[in-house]
Amino acid sequence: MSQERKSKRHGRRVQMAQQEQRNRLVMIGLVTLGAILLVAAIVWPQLKPIAAIVTVDPGTHLDPKDNSMGDPNAPIKIEEFADFQCPYCERFHKETEPLLRQYYIDTGKVQFTFRSVGNFVSDNMARAQGTTPATESQDAALAAYCAGDQNKFWEMHAYLFANALGEDAGSFTDRRLKAIAEKAGLNTGQFNSCYESGKYRDRVQQDAEDGKTNNVSGTPTFIITYKVNGATKTDRIDGAEPFSTFQQKLETALSQISTQ
Repeated sequence: MSQERKSKRHGRRVQMAQQEQRNRLVMIGLVTLGAILLVAAIVWPQLKPIAAIVTVDPGTHLDPKDNSMGDPNAPIKIEEFADFQCPYCERFHKETEPLLRQYYIDTGKVQFTFRSVGNFVSDNMARAQGTTPATESQDAALAAYCAGDQNKFWEMHAYLFANALGEDAGSFTDRRLKAIAEKAGLNTGQFNSCYESGKYRDRVQQDAEDGKTNNVSGTPTFIITYKVNGATKTDRIDGAEPFSTFQQKLETALSQISTQ
């Protein structure tokens, strides 16, 4: 073999070795970059600042017991099916609920119960966009029920509505819910243990199923029940109607009850 051919073969070997070295370096770089991005994706959500928590006066609630308030022997029961991300539910909470407490709940005429409908807002948005629904509504309801373990359901209820940032806008991430619970005066260790265990996830799902049974197609929806001569009567209000609508229906029910 001539010296020239040997030289060319050696040159090709050197070039191949150099190319392999470059390929290895590129592969190492890509693996390293991927690892960095993966770590960043995991760590950044835990380091990213959460939106400030608004402080609110939750008010007083007669005979609060878990997700109900008012005399359990009240002649009228109202169940609200709602979603903590729903702006109309927030409107009812701010504008109408205080008047209901003042004139009907605190006077022993109504016992009021709040029921979640799971991911009502998120599910509707996902269907419209063809995406996977977020779980913020469900997680907020889960947090509220955990607060109920400390007899602070209604405090958490008020803080959740006060700190809604918009639909699936990061209002109720795990970190923010824990911060809201702390601001609402809960024992954070007890709350975090309950929330992280998913203790009330089945209950939240049952609320959603009960909403379907009651033909809830929008939030908020209110189911009103009372008895006249031993027979159960049912009425309903769909949407965040003004206090006058509730007043009319409740006075009609009380009038029927008083004549038996």
